Amino acid sequence: MDWDDNESQAQFRSEVRAFIASQLPERYKRIARGEEDGDSEFGGWQSDRKSQNANYQQAAQAWAQALGEKRWSAPAWPAEYGGAGLTPFDQFIFNQEMARAGAPGMGVQGTGMLGPMLIVHGSEEQKKEYLPKILSGEVVWAQGYSEPGAGSDLASLQTRAVRDGDEYVINGQKIWTSGAHMSDWLFALVRTDPDAPKHRGISFLVMDINTPGITIRPLIDMTWNHGFNETFFEDVRVPVSQRVGEENRGWYVGMTLLDFERSNISGSEGARRSIEGLRDFLGTDEGKAVSRLEDLPTLRHQIADRYIEVEIQFQFSFRIISIQGRGLVPNHEASVAKLFNSEFSQRLANTGVKTFGLYSNLWYNEPLAPMKGAYTRSYVGSVASTIAGGSSEIQRNVIATRGLGLPRG
Repeated sequence: MDWDDNESQAQFRSEVRAFIASQLPERYKRIARGEEDGDSEFGGWQSDRKSQNANYQQAAQAWAQALGEKRWSAPAWPAEYGGAGLTPFDQFIFNQEMARAGAPGMGVQGTGMLGPMLIVHGSEEQKKEYLPKILSGEVVWAQGYSEPGAGSDLASLQTRAVRDGDEYVINGQKIWTSGAHMSDWLFALVRTDPDAPKHRGISFLVMDINTPGITIRPLIDMTWNHGFNETFFEDVRVPVSQRVGEENRGWYVGMTLLDFERSNISGSEGARRSIEGLRDFLGTDEGKAVSRLEDLPTLRHQIADRYIEVEIQFQFSFRIISIQGRGLVPNHEASVAKLFNSEFSQRLANTGVKTFGLYSNLWYNEPLAPMKGAYTRSYVGSVASTIAGGSSEIQRNVIATRGLGLPRG
């Protein structure tokens, strides 16, 4: 691996930094500096676009327009579909600089998941209909995969779609539908052949989230954040033309992952910003007054360990992008990185709350809460880190079977 940018990469990095400095609305700069609250899960943009606050809406529109003019709304998409056609390393640099600045993307469900999927599996009519609206920010998407009885074992999903002429009639339930209350359309995996083996008989449908029969109910998590939802389908009618790919072959459509970005550099840079923010705060009079560093010197060692682990996290990210840069597809390497990153996020949050002792009992709206309760919120929120996106148990199985070649069972 080469840790240094070559000449063209250095030039592109400078271009991205200058763009963010000049075009990122002040709203998002203040959020990044911790001076203003933004949506903790969606970085502000996705909630701002539907906010009742006109200034928030204006910030979201201005940022979408700025990204669109540079074709950086979905920079890894091929140029013929409206993207910038970036190389894997350019994409890595772009995401790294966005994360360093705390700049929000424009709905990862559309730009990072559905769009690339449509480029591969969608009809020309579907590409013309959906891709431009993703790039402009006009339509934001939510993902309907998990169900109460089908999470890690997603192929056990039971939401049923019955063909009725030129429509499917859908009944069932999805859960953990992130951002559905702020989205316009939904893509979902549904069972169209209940008699087929569980990985078959599944189809991939897209639908307007305001279609009659769809009900979105909020799920408030332990941090009092409304990011998740339950989604109920009661005789929901969706045209057959909104099926992506073949009927009963939706599992393969849904599992399509284009080789654009698996490095999780956003997580790495977010952790770096977090630990550096802790370091800077502990150097202030306020930080010294509320921390336990003088009473528990071993906390210094724990903070140093977290610094080292941030660098390890970055190296995992850089390893994956280096694999991609050689035209290869990361497999068990991505599971190694995911496993380390999710468990590291819990250790980092744990160190933060230990550093402030009983002050960590104060929630973010308490005036004496250190760092506005940032580590208290991350500690509570990190419970799901080793579950979401594939549990640690699943990642260990992937590493064992695909990486180490160990037998199953």
